[in-house]
Amino acid sequence: MSRRILRQIAPFWPQIALLLFVDLLATPLLLLTPVPLKIAVDSVIASHPLPGFVDGFLPASVVQSSVALLVVVAVLQVLVVLLSEVQSLVSYVLQTRTGERLTLEFRGRLFRHVQRLSLSFHDTRGSHDSIYRIQYDAEAMQHIVESMIPFVAAFAMLVSAIYVTARIDLQLALIALAVVPALFVLSRVYTRRVRRRYHDLKELESSALGVLQDVLTSVRVVKAFGKEKDEHARYVARSGKTVQARVRLSLTESAFGLAVNVAIAIGTAAVLFVGVRHVQSGVLTIGEDQPEGGRPPVLARERRPRLRATRRDTRRGGEATRPPHRPGTRRARVP
Repeated sequence: MSRRILRQIAPFWPQIALLLFVDLLATPLLLLTPVPLKIAVDSVIASHPLPGFVDGFLPASVVQSSVALLVVVAVLQVLVVLLSEVQSLVSYVLQTRTGERLTLEFRGRLFRHVQRLSLSFHDTRGSHDSIYRIQYDAEAMQHIVESMIPFVAAFAMLVSAIYVTARIDLQLALIALAVVPALFVLSRVYTRRVRRRYHDLKELESSALGVLQDVLTSVRVVKAFGKEKDEHARYVARSGKTVQARVRLSLTESAFGLAVNVAIAIGTAAVLFVGVRHVQSGVLTIGEDQPEGGRPPVLARERRPRLRATRRDTRRGGEATRPPHRPGTRRARVP
């Protein structure tokens, strides 16, 4: 299966490589986010020297003037946010463009393959199942791009954040890093529970689509025997099960988000406590203990809204790593 996927996405490697490069740019931009605040607190309000990489670019007249230095801080803040938003915009457009083209290519191959299948296959399986495969299951190829590239970029960001935090304060880095195993365990538990629910949901959706397909393609027969109410009740019953499955899935997703946020909050609280104690003892400056609102980079999360969608449509989620299911075919029931 993995080789077939690699062959499918092989023509799109240049676009994927470009998308990965753009996503990796988020790491230095995230690490630059707390720099203006650090300069303002440590070098404008207090009298600590500027960071070396900043001091080398500024003339002595600016460094010696608190007003000029404050203007530089304000400009730097706007510049960092602007670059971050541009990076997010470009990444979103590239991801959409690559994912949609990959999905279109895969849909075309599936459609060509379905047309070559025997008539007995279509008589046995029904047309609605093939329609569902082409229109919805094919989107799993797009999610490979949506999942693989952000995973690599997030791993690079994690490694960089750990390194920067360790350079500031090794103890803070170790405390922040202690949250990672908890997040990994939560992710594994969530994946195991939600995978089957996604699978069941897609079966229910395919089944509801099958009712529509069967009834509308044989609507003359349904009307001739007066079965409109029966078929309406059957469709509502199938769709009702889909709604229940979506609600259960949303509860699982919400519980997972709650658990992750609580784990991060505990790590942030521990880092804040130890960081304040280090500031009081002179190990850290106030600015070094204030990145991203009190969190070290390893725990920092971007405040700005991301253009990239973080929600997964339940109709499309979790299907990139497992083969399609084979729900049974149901015909319109007529006497």
